[in-house]
Amino acid sequence: MDLSSMNRTIERYQKRAKDVGISSRMVKDNMQPVKEDAFTLAKKIDILEVSKRKLLGDGLEPCSIDELQQLENQLERSLTRIRARKNQLFREQIEKLKGEEKILMEENTKLREKRGMQPLDLSATKTPQILQDRQIIEVETGLFIGPPDSRDTACPQNHKS
Repeated sequence: MDLSSMNRTIERYQKRAKDVGISSRMVKDNMQPVKEDAFTLAKKIDILEVSKRKLLGDGLEPCSIDELQQLENQLERSLTRIRARKNQLFREQIEKLKGEEKILMEENTKLREKRGMQPLDLSATKTPQILQDRQIIEVETGLFIGPPDSRDTACPQNHKS
């Protein structure tokens, strides 16, 4: 190896070392804001955790009356929004069920017409005609409701002769 090629190799090495030094310094410089952001976010998480515990009713001992009043107001606002959302979901569910009821009533009417039966008149009172259309079937069972000692006297079929 001659002297000129050795000098070129050393120059390349020095240049590369200088570039690596610059890039590592840039990495260090760029890491500082990232570390600060991470620290800030960790603080915010701690604050949110404390706030969450307070909203759940834990860790209220150090709170002043004003802080407790603010928490109560915040909870009341949240409760109002929760109730409004719940009521909205109930209204939507009722509308959906009314739609399903309408479809089922139409289907019932078609089936009754197919069988030659009178359509149900549900405008006045629903119960009488529905009960009138159903057949009542009585079934005798061996069931008895009452204290065990009264069974033998109440059910003559249980007596053995």
